[in-house]
Amino acid sequence: VHAYARAAKMRGAEIIEHNRVLELNWKGDAWEVVTEKGTITAEHVVNAAGLWAKQAGRMVGLELPVAPLAHHYFLTETIPEVAALDFEVPMTVDLEGFTYMRQDQKGILVGIYEINHQHWMMDGAPWNYGIELLQEDTDRIENELTLAFERYPCLNEVGIRNWVNGAFTFSPDGNPLVGPVASVPNYWLACGVMAGFLQGGGVGKTLAEWMIHGDTEADAWPMDIARYGDFASNNEYIKQTTGQFYSRRFVMTYPNEQLPAGRPLKMAPAHSEMTAAGCRWGVSWGLETPLYFAPEWFEETPTLRRSNAHDIVAEECRKVRTGVGLVDIAGFSRFKVSGPGAEAWLDRIMATRLPKPGRARLAVMLSPEGKLKGDLTLFNWGDGTFWIMGSYYLRDWHMRWFKQHLEDGVEVHDIGDNVVGFALSGPKSRAVIEKLTDRDVGALPFMGCGDFDLGLIRARVGRLSVSGELGYEIHCRASEHIALRRMLLEAGASEGIHEYGFNALMSLRLEKSFGVWSMEFTQDRTPGMTGMDRWIAWDKGDFTGRAAAMAERDGNGPAQKLVTLEVAATNADASGYEPVWSGDRRVGFVTSGGYGHTVDKSLAMALVDVEASEVGQELAVHVVGELRGARVIDPSPHDPTGKAMRG
Repeated sequence: VHAYARAAKMRGAEIIEHNRVLELNWKGDAWEVVTEKGTITAEHVVNAAGLWAKQAGRMVGLELPVAPLAHHYFLTETIPEVAALDFEVPMTVDLEGFTYMRQDQKGILVGIYEINHQHWMMDGAPWNYGIELLQEDTDRIENELTLAFERYPCLNEVGIRNWVNGAFTFSPDGNPLVGPVASVPNYWLACGVMAGFLQGGGVGKTLAEWMIHGDTEADAWPMDIARYGDFASNNEYIKQTTGQFYSRRFVMTYPNEQLPAGRPLKMAPAHSEMTAAGCRWGVSWGLETPLYFAPEWFEETPTLRRSNAHDIVAEECRKVRTGVGLVDIAGFSRFKVSGPGAEAWLDRIMATRLPKPGRARLAVMLSPEGKLKGDLTLFNWGDGTFWIMGSYYLRDWHMRWFKQHLEDGVEVHDIGDNVVGFALSGPKSRAVIEKLTDRDVGALPFMGCGDFDLGLIRARVGRLSVSGELGYEIHCRASEHIALRRMLLEAGASEGIHEYGFNALMSLRLEKSFGVWSMEFTQDRTPGMTGMDRWIAWDKGDFTGRAAAMAERDGNGPAQKLVTLEVAATNADASGYEPVWSGDRRVGFVTSGGYGHTVDKSLAMALVDVEASEVGQELAVHVVGELRGARVIDPSPHDPTGKAMRG
């Protein structure tokens, strides 16, 4: 702490101790920071208040998703075997015993992340709380202590020099809360930092970049406060999720495992009827999202390998490819853009040419530095309004970006809670929708959109499909969600309609080499790296990020490129972040992967060095500890010409 303080002072910082902040008042162009010793005027305020972060947030009307938990560790007296070593004992984690151990002077320190966790001061530490320790509660950690003394027998031979039970803060996922708060001007967060010295340098660097340059060098999403919405301000939600994280600190969470804390919270109107039909649920930004449909007796086993739901998902994929599937699309963000300046504003912030009235288009949004800010779908409804659709969990993140770049004459509204819908996918999807309207559905072109009366529902329909098949996205009011589902299932019964979930959708899109955000696309990658440059309208005039994107295009180009891999896997598939090798040289990493049920192959998408990106290149991928052969293949192993979705 003192070293950090000295370094800060050397660079011009002033540190004022023992001077509590009483009020924070925004005066239109600056903050009035009222303290016990007077008032300070500041352009920016950073909430780095640690155990007091909640109180500092409440000063500006925020209820931050952080909570303190009590944490035990103890220090031993000198251990002769440790004292005799000429090297420092490396840190050791016992996942089964919920303990960690590292050397401390000539003894060791043992810390416990107990299952029987205990919150402390859910509303934040009292203002008069200093550095006092909490009373140790060894009865609560008896099981973990017993295992620790078995794992490290030397503990039985020495005394305990000191017990420590202190409080530190957690967010629901254990990551810090960092970045600008969209609803409060010039107010920044650097709190929820579980491991101060371990994470402090990265948090400080990220925040400094953000405040000075307006963006971060690396993808800051895992720390960004925008990953939580208002749903996370509920005290019970915070208690359940932070407790779950603490208790599972040393517990393996499998890729297909669904954790229960804070759920169910947000549910689309048709949730109950879909559950009755066998839907199994995941969660995105607090919203329950469909994974797959299974018999009531079925229970999926958490695993790193292909799960026992593999065949269920395969059947859902087959139904979509050969017939017609129905998937809930409540779990996508929707923004309505209107006003006399809407079209001009969209043309500036999107690198893509805007769609004509009655058409939709995939849209790329860039930062001024030419990095990705969104892979979006843009609808021009022809009545002066546009819709922007994207990833549901990025709602606050994208809205913050829109507000930061908003211009006069433009209104942007998040309509994601009021508008939901379903998508029909598969060669028989047109036959289903034709039964519900007198309009010529066949006249709606690929990427066309418009208003349709479907039975008793006035819906907004777009002809597009993430699955790569003929498809229609049907948007309705939330109050019509149940009725729309019933109507589509009834109309599709004779066509063999089958509900499916996002697990199947992820397999279907992988067979089309369609990337998704947080996997293939992140805010520290460029359009040239990810292939998104093919959607850029280079000749349309100026747009945000144009100069930087052109510099990449006309210069040496990106060092890495996104490719599709066929992996020689057997009972396990790559899922993301596995290293990709060319001989003994690491040339990249997997961005996402899974099984392509239609092509009957294990597939992955990966960012690899340009020299390893040519089709036919033989590579290897680590899959669950085994090195598996992999080969770069042409994009879209299923229907590479896109005939199915355009037909």
